[in-house]
Amino acid sequence: MTVNLTTLSNGFRIVTEHMPSLQSAAIGVWVLAGARHETPEQNGIAHFLEHMAFKGTQSRSALQIAEAIEDVGGYINAYTSREVTAYYARVLKDDVPLALDVVADFLRNAIFDPTEIEIERGVILSEIGQALDTPDDIIFDWLQEKAYPDHPLGRAILGGEDRVRSFSRDDLTRFVGQHYRPGQMILSAAGAVDHDALVRSAEALFGDMAPADAPAAPVARFAGGESRTVKALEQAHFAMAFESPDYGDPRIHAAQIYATALGGSMSSRLFQEIREKRGLCYTIYTQAGAYSDTGMMTVYAGTSGDQMADLAEITIDEMKRAADDMRADEVERARAQMKAGLLMGLESPSNRAERLARMLQIWGRIPPLDEVVSRIDAVSLGDVRTLAEEIAARAPAAMALYGPVENAPTLEALQERRAA
Repeated sequence: MTVNLTTLSNGFRIVTEHMPSLQSAAIGVWVLAGARHETPEQNGIAHFLEHMAFKGTQSRSALQIAEAIEDVGGYINAYTSREVTAYYARVLKDDVPLALDVVADFLRNAIFDPTEIEIERGVILSEIGQALDTPDDIIFDWLQEKAYPDHPLGRAILGGEDRVRSFSRDDLTRFVGQHYRPGQMILSAAGAVDHDALVRSAEALFGDMAPADAPAAPVARFAGGESRTVKALEQAHFAMAFESPDYGDPRIHAAQIYATALGGSMSSRLFQEIREKRGLCYTIYTQAGAYSDTGMMTVYAGTSGDQMADLAEITIDEMKRAADDMRADEVERARAQMKAGLLMGLESPSNRAERLARMLQIWGRIPPLDEVVSRIDAVSLGDVRTLAEEIAARAPAAMALYGPVENAPTLEALQERRAA
């Protein structure tokens, strides 16, 4: 596999990885602007823009955008996260130029037709309603809000209904003008791709964009707090978050190994103790998420209202116990799971293109795969125990509860249990 990186004179970056045995390619543009780059008045607009990208350009209607890719058997999609908005396609190798032309067209030439804006506004409002009707989805928005109050990271990616109802064409074009700058864009492709050919195409399609700085996102601060929404649901939903390393922190791999050993698999501590031994829930898991300047380790479980207190207290106890008696075999198992997940994922050109863009965003370069594996291998049992103790005892915490949670313990009570 060969990774190549070229930066145009205006700051636009092209990164590719040729995979010789493939007949297809994944290609897309990752824009380093997501929900955390919005002002309070703009909350939800990055996601709104993602929807509007497919709704027509100066030369293609919404239907023609879809047909251009699907006529050749490909697919096209997009997503919005808190730090990135990505637009990507998967096509056969001969159709890579077409895919890039389509993506460039809607990124550069979207017309934001008022009629289409109103149609998509209704679609997004339905999406918000669906999220509100999905407890194990909306609870993470509430958790995020408590973790990062009065900060863009604490606001929902979809935005609030009032904001979505108010966005105008001028609002959309203003956000594009502020953040869709060449220095904030990464063209990433993997599979049956020719780097030099893509550079020539990118120069023709994006080279005339004027370089300019985008507004910086405000620095994050994990504050913590509690959200409790009582509702007559079948299950009580429990989510806690603890401040953990950001993705540039050398301890990020220790955090990921710890989260995996604690609750990332069927053999993990929380799954075995809370589900298998005690039968307190069907679903329980942990994950270590990270941003450019902060991170959060999250625990989620769904249980019955009368079992919530036991589940929450045992979760805290298991976190504290891991700091004292996490075993070498648990660390090795979690390490193996991480490496296998990484390597298996890289058999997909879509995952490789995603990784290239992500690494370039984080590091400004593409670390060789063996370097990443070496960093994972370098995490010791002591590293994991030290981080486990920091998270269990001292890290700021947030909690969100939803459902029949009247009698669930308060965050304050759980904090006392942490300190005991």
